Amino acid sequence: MSGHLFIITAPSGAGKTTLVRLLLENDPAIRLSISYTTRAPRAGEEDGKAYHFVDVPSFKGMIERQELLEWAEVYGNYYGTSRVWIEGEMAKGKDVLLEIDWQGAAQVRRLFPEAISIFVLPPSIAELERRLSGRGTDAPEVIERRLAVARDEMRHVGECDYVIINNELQTALDDLLAVVRSCRLSLVAQRENHGELFAALL
Repeated sequence: MSGHLFIITAPSGAGKTTLVRLLLENDPAIRLSISYTTRAPRAGEEDGKAYHFVDVPSFKGMIERQELLEWAEVYGNYYGTSRVWIEGEMAKGKDVLLEIDWQGAAQVRRLFPEAISIFVLPPSIAELERRLSGRGTDAPEVIERRLAVARDEMRHVGECDYVIINNELQTALDDLLAVVRSCRLSLVAQRENHGELFAALL
């Protein structure tokens, strides 16, 4: 028995983080992969919840030992996903969820071609701009830059297996839960997870 690897990616403002939180609340069988980072913890962040916080030599050691599924350097800090943890959880039959950007998703798919990738889209550019502005934390020029980045990210939607348009949150969550459930009910998954039953019946 082996678990599924789900990848969720989206532009900033599409509602990915909220959907992931609700998915985990509604489906406790899914384990969220916690990334490693060399940046310092921010106020309120706990090690092992937001991130696993490590120093640079430790992170580089993980790279050298090929323990990371994907990694990147962003503004002088390293971020990465543990391949060892994911493979261990999946070997135990656990479903694992990765919440990463499209570049990280592309790296993961090269190593795990069987991974199920899900792209979350906003219902419109206008709504995306409204959501980004509604945070009240960024200046107008910052929001414009975020929108430009979002447009570039959304061009990669064709690389994913499923697309969820997050117009109404409950509908988007229902769609996400449906994707997860349908993958668990595939012939390959059912044969692997219920081999004795298949042998007895067939």
